Amino acid sequence: TPFQEEKIPELLRKHARLELQMRNDIYSTYHLYPPPELSEIKTTVVYPATEKHLRKYLRQEVHLVRETWEDYRNITLPFIQSQSFSLQWVYNILEKKAEADRIIHENPDPRDGFVLVPDFKWNQSQLDDLYLIALVHRRDVKSLRDLTGEHLPLLRNILREGQEAVAERFGVPGSRLRVYLHYQPSYYHLHVHFTALGYEAAGSAAERAHLLADVLDNLALDSRYYQRRALTCALRADEPLLAKFREAGRL
Repeated sequence: TPFQEEKIPELLRKHARLELQMRNDIYSTYHLYPPPELSEIKTTVVYPATEKHLRKYLRQEVHLVRETWEDYRNITLPFIQSQSFSLQWVYNILEKKAEADRIIHENPDPRDGFVLVPDFKWNQSQLDDLYLIALVHRRDVKSLRDLTGEHLPLLRNILREGQEAVAERFGVPGSRLRVYLHYQPSYYHLHVHFTALGYEAAGSAAERAHLLADVLDNLALDSRYYQRRALTCALRADEPLLAKFREAGRL
């Protein structure tokens, strides 16, 4: 996990072992062996892991696909509908069967409400890698492609209330947050990512992240914006969806 500034002096002198590797004028390099209390590794365990979980964490080539609305309707949507993506862990949070004590904020409205929880990747011990997820209560919206002007109240609630909750709980203002949706998402239940602006979180690059503020503006201009435009997405070489695009001659 990230080192905190106030811990650096302790890291360099308290029971830490330094081995000099090279010195040249004012420059030196060392191997540092920090004490156990300052060498925490954040670990997430997935057990039992499916083949999909294993593929997610293997290094793979990545390909950019330009998905039109017709591609979504003819390739992506049938693929999603044919898969058995488990969302039970999402429903457990929404129904307070798990992680109820981790909820940072909830708007209970079944149509325009959501739950804000820390992402597994963040241990809440420092703000450098702040990472939270907003999970919507409604279960009929899979991804960015489903969003229309009808969903503007929901999305506005997430942006406004989510930023207010993070500012109140963690002291981080909205101007220091990156609030975005993934496309393609890693799971097909609409969710929004809240990360520290200075944190280069996986999936925050231009080919996958869509800023929520921009999504709101686009839907305000055109209620069916995300059913009209092509979307670029990055797909790993071993993803079955990429194979579907190849079979259709779209790659």
